[in-house]
Amino acid sequence: MLSRFRNKKIPDIYLFISHFLDHFIILVFAKAAYDAGQDIGLTYGETIQLATLGFILFGIASPIAARVADIFSRSITMVVFHFGIGISSILISFSYTSLHLVLGLSSLGFFAAIFHPVGIAMLLETKERVGLRLGVNGLFGNMGVASAPLITGIIIFYSDWKMAFLISGIICIIYGIFFARALKPMELSNGDSPKIKSEKFSHGWRQALLALAISTTFGGFVFTAVTFLVPRYLELYMENLMLSVAMTGLLASFVYAISSFSQVVVGWFIDRISPKIVLFIVSIGQIIFIYLASQFDGYKLLFFMTLAVCFVFGQIPIIDAVMVRYVPDGWRNRVLSMKFVLNLGVGATVLPTCSFMLDKGYKLSELFSFLSLFSVIIVLASILLPSQSSTRAERLILRKL
Repeated sequence: MLSRFRNKKIPDIYLFISHFLDHFIILVFAKAAYDAGQDIGLTYGETIQLATLGFILFGIASPIAARVADIFSRSITMVVFHFGIGISSILISFSYTSLHLVLGLSSLGFFAAIFHPVGIAMLLETKERVGLRLGVNGLFGNMGVASAPLITGIIIFYSDWKMAFLISGIICIIYGIFFARALKPMELSNGDSPKIKSEKFSHGWRQALLALAISTTFGGFVFTAVTFLVPRYLELYMENLMLSVAMTGLLASFVYAISSFSQVVVGWFIDRISPKIVLFIVSIGQIIFIYLASQFDGYKLLFFMTLAVCFVFGQIPIIDAVMVRYVPDGWRNRVLSMKFVLNLGVGATVLPTCSFMLDKGYKLSELFSFLSLFSVIIVLASILLPSQSSTRAERLILRKL
């Protein structure tokens, strides 16, 4: 049956929406965790720890997904992706114990891991305007992050956390049907081969990859903490404004949506000045504004939190831009695969770390102060990164790739 979906292509918009759903579905629990814990008799710290395995699988299952796609084709694997996350989400909605939640969230993390190595590779099968299309794809993913707390908060306000997972799962399955029906036979041509292809690693690549490994590891921790904890953080530290759970979800979505466009701004600077300088400035901004966000409440908190998330999201395109400069085409899939393992896998340690600190009596604001220290390590990684001028030729290569 699945053979009818083998080796097919699809318009970009379908992959963009898939990226939206991938980030949306994995963060429904971020907003629903507190209510789920109340339902099954756990504290917030204990509840978020239940998602640890799911977040680990979201990262380390990427190479498995890539291998499955090599065997069965990318298009088949992407069809499985939609049905996998949809069914997993529906199963979570029937959870009555912590074990049920662990199993459901782990299944969700495993299937959600498919998109980044497979969906992006599928997007790159067409070589025209690659940079623009990757930028739009990233924007859709961040909008998934932005809309998760808003939509989940509204559903919880009018129903409960289980309904949030049930509705989300049904939507993913319905969209999966549309995705499968939109697949078309692939037509290969000579134009499908890259026009610019480097066969050698650039000078200084070992030092560059070491710097990237450090920045993507600690950046992954910071990114996961920010995307998972901000909805709950706003609930706690904006309660003096008497906001409902739906309104704090709306504010979290506002923070994520505004911050998503920081990638476009950072990308503009990368084309004009050295990524080393851009990474240094972005990581300094993370330190300053994450710390300031932890020191205020009310509307001052909202202001500084928005700036903090802007600098956190702004780091994302820098890593890929530097990787393109140093790593030849034939090695990029493997390097990107390891990037996702480090970034998303290490990011999964956010949940047990936060749970441990909350159980020890630390406040969520103190966790954010602690989080700013991780950005100090990213600053050091930016200093380690070799200097490389942004020439016109390099900008042409970046646009092509």
